[in-house]
Amino acid sequence: MAQSATASTPLNPAENKMRKIAVASVIGTTVEWYDLFVFATASALVFNKIFFPNFDPLVGTLLAFGTFAAAYVARIIGAALFGHFGDRLGRKSMLLLSLVTMGAATFAIGLLPNYEAIGVAAPILLLTLRIIQGLALGGEWGGAVLMVVEHAPAKRRGFYGSLVQVGVPGGTLIANLVFLIIAESMPEEMLLDWGWRIPFLASAFLVAIGLYIRLTLEETPSFLAVKDASARAKIPFAELMRKYWKHVLLGGLATLSTGTSFNIMVAFGLTYGKQHLGFSNDTMLFAVLIACASGLILIPAFGALSDRIGRKRVILGGITAEAVVAFPMFWLMDTKSVVMVFCAYLLMMAAFCANYGPIATFLAELFGARVRYSGLSISYMLSGLLGSAATPAVTTALLNATGSGSSVAWYMIGSAAVSGVALLLLRNSGRSDLDDVGAVPASTSSAAAQPAVAP
Repeated sequence: MAQSATASTPLNPAENKMRKIAVASVIGTTVEWYDLFVFATASALVFNKIFFPNFDPLVGTLLAFGTFAAAYVARIIGAALFGHFGDRLGRKSMLLLSLVTMGAATFAIGLLPNYEAIGVAAPILLLTLRIIQGLALGGEWGGAVLMVVEHAPAKRRGFYGSLVQVGVPGGTLIANLVFLIIAESMPEEMLLDWGWRIPFLASAFLVAIGLYIRLTLEETPSFLAVKDASARAKIPFAELMRKYWKHVLLGGLATLSTGTSFNIMVAFGLTYGKQHLGFSNDTMLFAVLIACASGLILIPAFGALSDRIGRKRVILGGITAEAVVAFPMFWLMDTKSVVMVFCAYLLMMAAFCANYGPIATFLAELFGARVRYSGLSISYMLSGLLGSAATPAVTTALLNATGSGSSVAWYMIGSAAVSGVALLLLRNSGRSDLDDVGAVPASTSSAAAQPAVAP
């Protein structure tokens, strides 16, 4: 009897709970990034033709990427807005609201008439819905990270935090896989007519799954500690800027190169491979798929490594690798060999994963519990505005001006240099007790608030 009861009881309820939280956050975040990056893929492949058809192909691509970039401005606003209520009302409610908002905007994009049907109103509506996407993602990412990191045991915080980051390659993988299947199954005329809408409309199914899973989550211990102590900040953004403005700025700059490297692969790389090197859409989409599949393994591996040797060491190694492989990536692509293109993408993806895997936990550990949702979200979305938003347009313009991928490689190196300096200026990278309601900024904290793992 005793043995039977023991066998039917979970050996580690806390671990089972963490797995459930991690799975829910990964699925939800994957859906959000799918919604975001299906737009990026469409911007590179079709939007310049159906929403900006009266322009030169290069100008049309730049305008499509400009609409793509507009969401990054909205993400900062969304981070402040959702961060305010996330620090005041809790993480869970903001996660649910942001997921529904993102899904509704993405679905609506799939229903938009094209330029031929309604003229200039088409790109205006596209821009409006893109901005709504940005607002939603600005609040979703930070909440998803905190749902995992604030529940995780300190010694495995880097690993669990990195699982949320898997949503980026996971969402991109699904988005590109859907586009690849559609492109393979219909002629280009049909793709431009109605086929491109399918990935956007399919978002409704993914959102329904994510919403169902997230409804079962519990509020985080850190927010409950703040709530129980009646210590919620009246205006989280004001307190954040008063106590942590250096962390917000330096954290955003330290994260900048992740957006640059990833968008070089999934946005600019598609355009470069197709228009400059003559590869087919299918070939470039396959390169993205293979790279993203490797990211599903590498990101949690580097997150776990950060629990052993420190976040800053792993992140700095990733930043350095991004700079080192910048030129080799384009040298390999310029051979016009499909195998070499795949190798180029895998090299940059490995560098990106070392940087990106631990960065969510690293940023979360910079801020006190009272303003952590706001601080984490705004800092990360600032990096998106400075890195991800500018990268597709800047790299396309550089290629047009120079005709060479080397100019884009220099741009990658410059972004890595900025991130590396900012990372090093963040002297103490975190705190061991995330539930400490009265925690002070990490860079000026006492010995009691030092990180569990030295950077």
